[in-house]
Amino acid sequence: MPEFPIRRIAVFTEEILHDGGPATEAPRRRAAAMALVQNPFAGRYEPDLQPAMDDLKPLGAELTDRLIAALGGDAAAIDGYGKGAIVGTAGEIEHGALWHVPGGYAMREKLGASKAIVPSAMKVGGFGASLDVPLGHTNAAYVRSHFDAITVCLPDGPRPDEIVFCLAMACGPRVHSRMGGLEAWQVKGEDGLR
Repeated sequence: MPEFPIRRIAVFTEEILHDGGPATEAPRRRAAAMALVQNPFAGRYEPDLQPAMDDLKPLGAELTDRLIAALGGDAAAIDGYGKGAIVGTAGEIEHGALWHVPGGYAMREKLGASKAIVPSAMKVGGFGASLDVPLGHTNAAYVRSHFDAITVCLPDGPRPDEIVFCLAMACGPRVHSRMGGLEAWQVKGEDGLR
């Protein structure tokens, strides 16, 4: 069983009141939770990575709980999510892919009936690298008003032998969304698309 010792956890929240247009009645809230962990596979090729996903499940649950709390504690108010990873330079992109199941399924489980795919981005990056974590609607991938991204960064990582794992959530659409298409109130939540 590989271990992923945590060096640092950070939670970032923001409220968007307007984006050049009129102020909204209620701001859009977004948050990201990041864990900077030791990469047990740094500097070597490991042919079988999949078992390590189980070792990351508690971290996915912890970051999910922190995000829900940071956004006010009401999981029902959260209707956007995404995930990402920045792998230090002694690792490979597949080490970031370890996060798909433990990060994505933790959010789906705690947010209830989430049907849509959890958007994801990952890369190999140096010290202080940033990542644009994509966001999408939790129940319908075609809801254009929820297409967005939140930029994350930890100034002191990842070191070459570390990984930054990130989960992100949002409440509400972009503040001035007006691109048409499927609206959140029209979501049937049957297939993760519409």
